[in-house]
Amino acid sequence: MDKLNHYRDLIKRILTQYHQLAAQTPSAGLESLLAFDESRDQYLWLQTGWRQKKRVRGITVHIQIKNDKIWIEEDWTEVGIANEFLNLGVPASDIVLGFHPPDVRQFTEFALA
Repeated sequence: MDKLNHYRDLIKRILTQYHQLAAQTPSAGLESLLAFDESRDQYLWLQTGWRQKKRVRGITVHIQIKNDKIWIEEDWTEVGIANEFLNLGVPASDIVLGFHPPDVRQFTEFALA
């Protein structure tokens, strides 16, 4: 399997596992959703719904594949999605923590861009 398809499969597998885990303890009025757009290589795990008469929506994880690297644009998980990728054999040089400003990325173990 080529690298791009391998990364797509890993992203979908990890996000699906998180989604299934969250479904075991649902929050009243909130729905957990997955959105996979392979043609644009955008992958989202988000929540939407209502809490105390207020609209709630938020992205828990946003990942994209850009220039053959996994860009983590948003990550509100406890463990960190980047660690999940490392545990599955993705080299740190193929993971970009896009939620950090470019000048801060140099202080991480991950790719700059």
